[in-house]
Amino acid sequence: MDMKIIHEMLATLWTVWAVAICLGIAFWALRPANRTRFENDARIPLNDER
Repeated sequence: MDMKIIHEMLATLWTVWAVAICLGIAFWALRPANRTRFENDARIPLNDER
């Protein structure tokens, strides 16, 4: 194996890995179980509790 083949394989694996991570994060963020948590977190700047 020369370096060009290794580079191409690693580039392909990196792309697959990045897509898998991105899909995993999107799945985690869009789960219905997280909805109330994110809604509460979105209201933090509007809370006027000093």
